[in-house]
Order: sequence, then structure tokens, then C-alpha cells
Amino acid sequence: MNTGWRNSLQFRLAWRLALFYVAITIAVVGLLLVRTMRTADSINDHDLSDQATALARAVSLAPDGSARLVLPPAIAEAYRKPGGSDAFAIRDSKGFLVATSNADFGVRVTAWKAGAGEEPRYFRLQDFGEPKDDYYGICVRRPSAAGTLSIAVARARGASALVDALLREFMVDIAWMIPLLFILTLGVGVLAIRSGLGNVRKASHLAASIGPQATAVRLPEDGLPSEVVPLVVAVNHALGRLDKGFAVQREFTANAAHELRTPLAILTGALDTIEGDEELAKLRADVARMNRLVEQLLRVARLDAIALDLSDRVDLNGTATGVVASMAPWAIARRVSLGVSPAGEPVVVRGNGHAIADAIRNLVENAVAHAPDGSEVAVAVHADGRLSVADRGCGIADADRERVFDRFWRGRERRGDGAGLGLAIVREIMQSHGGSVRVDANPDGGALFTLAFQPSATA
Repeated sequence: MNTGWRNSLQFRLAWRLALFYVAITIAVVGLLLVRTMRTADSINDHDLSDQATALARAVSLAPDGSARLVLPPAIAEAYRKPGGSDAFAIRDSKGFLVATSNADFGVRVTAWKAGAGEEPRYFRLQDFGEPKDDYYGICVRRPSAAGTLSIAVARARGASALVDALLREFMVDIAWMIPLLFILTLGVGVLAIRSGLGNVRKASHLAASIGPQATAVRLPEDGLPSEVVPLVVAVNHALGRLDKGFAVQREFTANAAHELRTPLAILTGALDTIEGDEELAKLRADVARMNRLVEQLLRVARLDAIALDLSDRVDLNGTATGVVASMAPWAIARRVSLGVSPAGEPVVVRGNGHAIADAIRNLVENAVAHAPDGSEVAVAVHADGRLSVADRGCGIADADRERVFDRFWRGRERRGDGAGLGLAIVREIMQSHGGSVRVDANPDGGALFTLAFQPSATA
């Protein structure tokens, strides 16, 4: 039974996998953003530290013993540029200012009580310089020719725009890959789940084929997930018990029918030797019905126990004509005419000739039994491998058209004197041939039964 895609194990696993991938993707993107920002800060820190080292190298000892800064022209020009974004201030070991690129910055740095320590000190200056900007800087201790120096280097926030732009471009370049990678990974995951459940689907399809005609089928355990194997083992054990039950039932039916055949045959023979009145005729009719019921029970038992040999080439025209010819006297005795319309060309199917004739015979018998006096039962063979039997009786209600093929089902009116096995035998014969039987309303009134053989069965 289909319970909907929401209850599908494949959907549940795929949904949970998708949620997991979404969470992982969000975490990865968040981590990447954090790392990007930290990378930008790290680049600035390294650049400022390198500037401090270059400044320390440019400090020398003057003849009077004081520290003196002599910058290379390129570096000096960069710091002297109006509106420059970088600033520095150098103090000696006693805290005296040696040199600065910006007087205000020098004042700020000199005001600090402590210089650089063993570890770098980071600082921020808000609304500093002209134009006003936020500065981020580092204060480090560096050795020089004039001794250990405390060097503070700062950079305006806008000066980091290039680094930030490069990192943003890098993020944009890989941003489109994230959803693509997510979709590809999820797709691979779903395919893996579907592939992993392939054996479960095969077992499900095999289970759908199990029925009264195939009770010996067992579900395979190989290749199934370990969580499903116990269920399959339990189902196989249940199927084994059902198989034994069906076997006992079939054996009982066959044995009972065989045991009844002999006394009924003796009784029939004895009645045939007696001449009597109307009561004896009714007795003969009752015994005839009992004989037919026993024969039908035997046919059902054979269909359940023995697979039909379907290797014959059966001409539907000839088979239908033979059945109608043999049953015509019986039909006439019931005041019903019986006719057959063969196809214009031979219609040959692959199957079992005796079983197909038996199916036609049961349909004709059912039609005659339900046909009103003076009406006609028409048997027609069609070139596409169909055979139909139409009567002019009361027909079959739409709600009963499936149940009419169940064993021992006789309907509400119970006009016939059968046991409700004839149409069930017809369906089982057609299923054995890979065909079907259906009942529709006869356009002229009554019921229209149709046997349809598979196209592949047409020989």
C-alpha cells in the first residue's frame, strides 16, 4: 500500500541528509568569513610589523650619541605625502621621541606611559588625522644601531581597502561554487541512498508477486540492510506457514473430491438403470449437480497444485467452435440458442488447449444459466486474440464485477445452481496464461465476458 512520499524511507534519509548538508554549508561559510576577516587583519599586522622593522634599520647612532632616523627616499616620500594613511613614532629606551611622521601621532605615542613590551601591543585611534579616520596600529620593540627602540606604526582604516577588496573578490569567486557543491553532494548522497535501497525495492516487487498461485516464493535476504533482514526473515517464516496451510487445504480439497467421485459415479449408474417418475428425474439432476461440483473442485485443486503446460498452439476459432458444438444440445434443452462467430482469419495463441477450452466452457455455461428463455448466447472470436461471450440476462452490477470471479461467490440473486467456482476457474486459467478476463455490460442487455490473451502469447 502506498502511504505517500512523506513516509518514504528514501525521502526521510534524503531530507535529513539535506538538513545536515545545509548545516555544514552554513558552518563552512561562516568559518570562511571569519577566516577571511582574520586573514585581512593578519595581513595588516604583518605589514605594520615589517614597517616597524624597516624603520628600526633606518635608525643610526649620531656622533653625539643620540639616535637618528635616516629614511630611504622612497619610504620618506611615502610618509611625507599629504593625507598619507600611515603614521609612525619612534621612542628610545628612555621613552624620548626619536622621530615621527606626524606631530599629533607623536604626541599621542609620547603620552603613553609604557612603550612596547616583549609582545606586540595593538591599538586603535578614532577620528584621528586629517581627514578624520579610524586608525589601527601596532607598537613593537625592535633592536637598532642606537639600541632597543619602541616603534608605533598605525594605518588608516581606508588604507586596507585594497586588501579587503581582494578578499571580497576571492569570496565572490568561490561563492557560486558553494551552492553547486551543495547540490552535487546532495545529489550524490540521494543516488547513494537510492542505490542502497535497490535490493529493498526488488524484495518489495517480489513480495507483490506472492499469492495463492505462488506461495513458495521467498524474499531474498542477501544485499539487504541489516536493519531490514530480521523483518524479511520473519516474513519468510510467515510465508512458510501460509504455504503449508495452502498445501493442506489443497490436499484436503483434492482428497475430498476424489473420495466423492466413486460413490457419485456408482449412484449415477444406479439411477440410470431405474425408470421412474418426476421425483427420480429431480434426483438425477441433483446428483448431476453434485458431480459437477466435484469436477470443479478437482479442477481448482489441479490449478493450485500443478503448473499448466503452456507450450500448445491453440486455435481460438476451432476451440470455441468445438465448445459451442458440444454444449449446444444442453443449451437448447434449456430453451437458449447458442452461436459462435469465428474471426475471419486463424487466431492462434500459445497456451494449454484443454485449459482454454475449459475456460470457454465455464463462460458459456454461466451465460446459458443466466440467459432468459428464448434468448441467445453469442460467442465471438476477435483477430487481436480476444474471445467474448455475451448473454441477454440481467447483467452484473458494477460493484460486483470484481467479486464475481472470487471462489464460491454467487451474487445476490443466485439464479444459477452452480457453486460459484466456474468464473474463479476462468480467472485462474487466464492468469496462468498471462492474460485477463473481465466483465462489462452488454450493449444489447445482459453481461459481456471477455478473455484477453497477451499479444506475446499470440503464435
